[in-house]
Amino acid sequence: MPRTLVVIPARMHATRLPGKPLADIAGQPMIVRVWRCAMAAGVGRVVVATDADAIAAAVRAVGGEAVMTRADHASGSDRVFEAVGRLDPEGEFDLIVNLQGDMPTLDPSLVKACIEPLARPLADGGAHIGTIAAEITDSRLRTDPNIVKVIGSPIKGTRRVRALYFTRAEAPYGQGPLLHHEGLYAYRRSSLQRFVSLPPSHLELREGLEQLRALEDGMRIEVTLVDRVPLGVNTPDDLQLARRAVAE
Repeated sequence: MPRTLVVIPARMHATRLPGKPLADIAGQPMIVRVWRCAMAAGVGRVVVATDADAIAAAVRAVGGEAVMTRADHASGSDRVFEAVGRLDPEGEFDLIVNLQGDMPTLDPSLVKACIEPLARPLADGGAHIGTIAAEITDSRLRTDPNIVKVIGSPIKGTRRVRALYFTRAEAPYGQGPLLHHEGLYAYRRSSLQRFVSLPPSHLELREGLEQLRALEDGMRIEVTLVDRVPLGVNTPDDLQLARRAVAE
């Protein structure tokens, strides 16, 4: 059985919602709620990677594990990779899950769905990276640039697609569903190392989506189709939605 390490990157100085990991949601900091969701998934060891003492303290106060990382990382993926190197220098963990710290309403089953595409070995044509997406049912979201869409080719005999592109545009053109992608990723350890070693790519910079870096380098991303993607909290309005969802 492959060993799995779930790393939750969390920084204090988010541009649109500063201090959001410690934002109160029904009496608990957001980062604690995300940590509890990850623990409930039961896939392996769970660690919060942060640059803020206050975030680490909040996690440790409820019995969680936190590791301090540099403050100057350009992305959560870079923070996750640093944490993996600190926590597991011997390379005992085979799979690394990058679970963003702003998903307080995450269904724990989605963590397993994210890992599912990595069951087949790379040598047999398996994926380098696994993630999730759900069909967009609200027509207002089809043109929203904050809703990332994945364009993919169905994989026969599965509820997965092979990602061909990710975009903020309404795509693909024509009749049929659009797939809403949210940033929950599972990597083979070697794939994460390969990914963070690459410079930002042309399409990544244009769309503002780092997963395009992997596709441009020829890495295979497979997407498990789920009923609903988790709510990512990026703005004050998102925070209110999350508070209402938890209260209900």
